[in-house]
Amino acid sequence: MQEKIAVIGGGSWGTALANLLSDNNHDVSLYVLEEEVKESINKKHENSIFLKGIELNKRLKCFLFEELSADFDKILWVVPTQFTRDTLVKFKELLNDKHVIVATKGIEIKHKKFVHEIFEEVVNVKLSVLSGPSFAKEVALRKPTAVSIASFDNSEAKLWQRIFSNEYFRCYTLDDVVGVEVGGAMKNVIAIATGISDGLGFGNNARAGIITRGLREITRLGLKMGGKLETFMGLSGMGDLVLTCTGELSRNRTVGIRLGKGEKIEEITESTKMIAEGVYTVKAAYELAKKLEIEMPITEEVYKIIYESKDPQESFYDIMRRPLKEENI
Repeated sequence: MQEKIAVIGGGSWGTALANLLSDNNHDVSLYVLEEEVKESINKKHENSIFLKGIELNKRLKCFLFEELSADFDKILWVVPTQFTRDTLVKFKELLNDKHVIVATKGIEIKHKKFVHEIFEEVVNVKLSVLSGPSFAKEVALRKPTAVSIASFDNSEAKLWQRIFSNEYFRCYTLDDVVGVEVGGAMKNVIAIATGISDGLGFGNNARAGIITRGLREITRLGLKMGGKLETFMGLSGMGDLVLTCTGELSRNRTVGIRLGKGEKIEEITESTKMIAEGVYTVKAAYELAKKLEIEMPITEEVYKIIYESKDPQESFYDIMRRPLKEENI
């Protein structure tokens, strides 16, 4: 069954998912901020800013944000986390009572809220979230990918599962919205940490240690927030974490590598249009961990490297010198 879907947010991930939905023969309209992106997609069938060199489905239509109308029953939300609240407020009347799936990952710095919590505070929608090991470029190139779709309402998760799934994109459903969101947000922080380690030349042993202990931190936070343990062993937990911490296409790992090699965060962020969400998530996560009294040493050191200009090598050895303990969650 063909669905009429608005995709709000035209970065690399929003574009890749809009292209996927077009491949599935849905009537898809992608809404973007940049006139240049709109012109590029409509005339050249390419997002020349965020997915340069990849031919998009010719059925995909692109519009500017201000052209958004209420003429859609289903919405895919791919607006960066730190801009989600203001954008929701702006389009609230157009979104109420719609079926919405969120593909954005992160924690809001100002209010320490995950994306589903922001939605709950601002609009009344039928909400689901999509997350898992999925680089935008590979999805746009139609390479096999598996992800999780979570909703508090199982029928909503299954609805979106049918809409998204095809021969190169497989979706699994679950009911743990909190766990999926925590895994999707926090893996970016741990990816920065693995990148810093790689940039310092610490090797594969250190990387494996960071990924494993990073998963512990993610799980601690997730369980405290109400997530389920098994979620962190799945696609949106361990799966997404491993990909983001090891893949060459990972923006967050790349930021970490550059930090490890001595660059300052200001230099890095000014040199790219692509948002590495972990840079913002780590601030919110650090403050949230303090509030909830959760021990998250890797997250804390990444925060200090980015926001307090702490020496990366000193941070890593500070972690290693911590009091010895048993291995547990």
